[in-house]
Amino acid sequence: MSRPVRSHEARRAIAGFSLLLAASLVTGACTSGTTATPTWTPGVTAVATATTQASPAPSSAAPSSTPSAAPTPTTIAAAFDPSRVHLGLQLVLSGLDQPVFATGAGDGSGRLFIVEQPGLILVVGPDGKLISSPFLDLRSTVTCCGERGLLGLAFSPAYATDGRFFVDYTDTAGNTVVARFTRRDATHGDPASEKVLLHIAQPYANHNGGMVAFGPDGDLYVGMGDGGSGGDPQNNGQRLDTLLGKLLRIDVSGDSYSVPASNPFVARSGARPEIFEYGLRNPWRYSFDRQTGDLFIGDVGQDLWEEVDAVRAGTPGGLDFGWRIMEGDTCYNAATCTRHGLTLPVYTYSHSFGCAVVGGYVYRGTTYPALEGAYLFSDDCSGRIWGMDAATALRGPTSAKVLLESGLTVSSFGQDDAGELYICDLSGKLYHVTAEAH
Repeated sequence: MSRPVRSHEARRAIAGFSLLLAASLVTGACTSGTTATPTWTPGVTAVATATTQASPAPSSAAPSSTPSAAPTPTTIAAAFDPSRVHLGLQLVLSGLDQPVFATGAGDGSGRLFIVEQPGLILVVGPDGKLISSPFLDLRSTVTCCGERGLLGLAFSPAYATDGRFFVDYTDTAGNTVVARFTRRDATHGDPASEKVLLHIAQPYANHNGGMVAFGPDGDLYVGMGDGGSGGDPQNNGQRLDTLLGKLLRIDVSGDSYSVPASNPFVARSGARPEIFEYGLRNPWRYSFDRQTGDLFIGDVGQDLWEEVDAVRAGTPGGLDFGWRIMEGDTCYNAATCTRHGLTLPVYTYSHSFGCAVVGGYVYRGTTYPALEGAYLFSDDCSGRIWGMDAATALRGPTSAKVLLESGLTVSSFGQDDAGELYICDLSGKLYHVTAEAH
């Protein structure tokens, strides 16, 4: 398949969602804004190590991959220092078919689940070896590829007992489906158990979003792109009567879904109650810090800027991240614009450094202490991997440093049950993220 981002529009849409900062509400006219320039430190840039030695097995330690029910934001004693880290990648698997996500199930089994864009979910056992039969096969149900396909996977916080998991895919008509399945046995999901929860019409083939993840509140969050084309011609990012260009929050504890009473637009006439945040262009990948519950989003840009946003845990919903009023922290298609009421990114980079941001995770594993508290993210086109101190980002615009020139087509990060991180390379490989202090 072709890489999911290559034309002027399509080459950027595989990545995306914006890091949200609750305190970033600015008034006045928007001009160029303040943009963090990517910092280059040649001595820190490492060479990716893709070896065929014994692959690192996904850790079997038992911290859940889902934040606890009500985490309290914490203060990291020592900030992450990117100048003291040498980042590397170790090959885990090759021969995959367009891998776009990897995750643990939160059940303490040590297994890692890999999502392939054409429609398969594969399982890596705790011994680091791929189980021969797929966990789930949706290839006959899914339209692939470009920016379409099987795009997201999230396991219920109670998966060990309820066996439920949730996927986001593009159906044969090109529309978004969010569905629930249940497991058939320890290593297989049951394809006949599908329960469609959301069916969202897509006006164009690009900007489908695709991430699904459980938040610290136990609700399911769904990232939706603005519907595609270029420049958001339907203004979906700013409209509240559509689910496109949004971060949705739904309660999936029942047989169907319900809307949490605390969602910000429940009582607003004409607004979709499922909306939690809006003003997004294509939030391809976002994550919740498993220790603090803070939210980090990578929102794919239009012509000039890619952005990362951050939102502190416990911040009420209803934030407007600005698209299509703004691209990054710069007015879009206008000399000036009103920033009043907008939540601005904590970091942006220009298209001289990449074309499609791929949001990652805050490292909370135990194998590489030098990465503690680091938020890692990448770019689909350049393969650069940046790191920033997560706690600092939550206080406002910050800097980030390129830690690795990977040379990969990075489609996504992944996280196992123990908080160790992975990189999916769309060309068919899965890597384990390593780090050394120096």
